[in-house]
Amino acid sequence: MSSTMRAITQDAFGGPEVLRLAEVPRPEPLPTEILVRVHAAGVNPVDWKTRAGGGMAGTLGGPPFILGWDVSGVVEQTGFGVTTVEPGDEVFGMPWFPRQAGAYAEYVTAPSRQFARKPHSLSHEAAAGVPLAALTAWQALIDTAGIARGQRVLIHAAAGGVGHLAVQIARHAGAYVIGTASAARHDWLRSLGAAEVIDYTATRFEDAVGDVDVVLDLIGDSHDRTGTRSLEVLRPGGLLIEVPSGVAPDLLDRARDRGVRATGILVEPDGGALTRIAGLIDKGELGVEVEEVYPLQDAAEAHRRGELGRTRGKIVLRVAS
Repeated sequence: MSSTMRAITQDAFGGPEVLRLAEVPRPEPLPTEILVRVHAAGVNPVDWKTRAGGGMAGTLGGPPFILGWDVSGVVEQTGFGVTTVEPGDEVFGMPWFPRQAGAYAEYVTAPSRQFARKPHSLSHEAAAGVPLAALTAWQALIDTAGIARGQRVLIHAAAGGVGHLAVQIARHAGAYVIGTASAARHDWLRSLGAAEVIDYTATRFEDAVGDVDVVLDLIGDSHDRTGTRSLEVLRPGGLLIEVPSGVAPDLLDRARDRGVRATGILVEPDGGALTRIAGLIDKGELGVEVEEVYPLQDAAEAHRRGELGRTRGKIVLRVAS
């Protein structure tokens, strides 16, 4: 096995043009870690935000670094102590987040229990679109909100990477799901389980919905005061979950004044939850939409496409040929 590998790296913060294909040292697994040959890597908003100096840039430190957290691939080697997987097993995961995972590369290493066995029904390209988005939705709606059958859940940006999976997870939990999305996405979101869909370009959502138990805001309060406006639709004691940037003190104060709750969330690696998610996928109860797949060397173009903000589902990089 070669001691080097192909990877997308960057030497400075900036636009997509800072991403470049390079030959870098291949990592070696430490005890409890596995070496995974990456077949595909998901592309997420945190990737291009970090590339530009935001997102997780403070955690990764200054360039050079390798972006990406979503991985689907095959176990190549196991470190001492690993008992859950062996070489040849197909796995997927979101290792190390928010520290560097380096998914835009031919190999990654990480603790074995940050991965799960890849859903049998998915290709590597489809599986690579699942971990970060599905874990975000799962940890927000199931672990944090604890949504129950019959509750009313409003999901902003319901057609996006996290959003379309959140719709399905909320539906699976028995919730009454309401989503905001452009009109072109409405039929698709209804097919995923949304009971109502609001065209945010034509209607103020607070004029169309109320008595909501949980709002999952995947847009953020900095855009058109989406979080602040969401407080108006919550029932007393309801919960607002702000994903992109957390809850600012003034938003938290407004929530308390209205008798509702608000919290931020940052997704964590969770192989156990991914195993449950994979089970739902293989049962046909959860699906991922991959809008476009780019070869690894076209990572910059994948970022340009993602930053347009009009993606249906996920964008993925094909790493292994």
